[in-house]
Amino acid sequence: MTPTIPLQARAAVITSFDKPLEIKDDQRVLQPSELNPRECLVKIDFAGVCHSDLHIKEGGWGPVKFPRVAGHEGIGHVVAIGEHTVGSPVKVGDRVGIKWIANACLSCEMCRTGNDICCSQYTSHGYSVDGSFSDYALSYVDYVTPIPEALDSAAATPLLCAGVTVYKALKETKPQVGRWVAIPGAGGGLGHLGVQYAVAMGLRVIAIDTGDAKRDLCLQLGAEKFVDFKTSTDLIADVKNAADGKGPHAAIIVAAIPGPIDQALMYLRPTGTLVSVGIPSGRTSFSVPIGLFINKRLTIIGSAVGNRQDVAEALEIAASGKVACRYEVKPFKEINAIFDDLAAQKIAGRVVVQL
Repeated sequence: MTPTIPLQARAAVITSFDKPLEIKDDQRVLQPSELNPRECLVKIDFAGVCHSDLHIKEGGWGPVKFPRVAGHEGIGHVVAIGEHTVGSPVKVGDRVGIKWIANACLSCEMCRTGNDICCSQYTSHGYSVDGSFSDYALSYVDYVTPIPEALDSAAATPLLCAGVTVYKALKETKPQVGRWVAIPGAGGGLGHLGVQYAVAMGLRVIAIDTGDAKRDLCLQLGAEKFVDFKTSTDLIADVKNAADGKGPHAAIIVAAIPGPIDQALMYLRPTGTLVSVGIPSGRTSFSVPIGLFINKRLTIIGSAVGNRQDVAEALEIAASGKVACRYEVKPFKEINAIFDDLAAQKIAGRVVVQL
């Protein structure tokens, strides 16, 4: 039976960088007859709240065409597919996720090599096109992600951005079983997922964060060593010592500040790899001592969200029981309070809103 699709529904909309999200109950919903080929309409059940959403809302990532429905993590069911769509990998009724990458051309060199994020035509949910903070979201059959049956929708939602982002970053290190990886911010939203994915890959984790609660969480999740950046009198030496006195083989920088990058350059062992995924609000930079960079033969990689294969892998690892996100479900109406807590750094783990 074809689902009934209303003409209007709820949405949380960015209308200005200096105002809270506007919670609307009259957001226009595209009807099936209005969908283009390969477009699909998804009835959203759960939407994740990411720190990137806060950056976008505050204008830290540049211009946004107002009004813009925010959000880029969402799980729901396909309720309509554009007419004349041929060979769709999903059908009406399928449970799917929408992610940061809303669509890309699929034909250019970047898309063919799995670097969709570098496609000149790619669009992103909640930034360049409307996102997941809405009862109904427009997406694309080639980019929605089927959700494994073993995963609960609310639990899987943060994996569509936080999970795949840190999983992709770990893949960029060319991981080998038994090697050391340092994760600054290991007790946070991306970090605690990074610890679990790293352990699932056979890596040995040095968690860097602060406080007893973060230490206990990281060790519980499989980290072998914990360095408290507030109590340590020499963080670089402590991280090196934690990895057999030589330093870790890799560091995954999830923090949106440059300090952990500078430290990682110093504690990485020769031939080590630094992967940075955290993007500060507003542009900033870091400097690399050329002699250190050359003599240690370091590799520095920038990594954004993963491609379609990466997210499928990240979800399958979670479905096997090796990764579980720490999250809290809150009502959709509390979205602005959640953003306030994000800005005040009061949120541990991830928050998912139920629509």
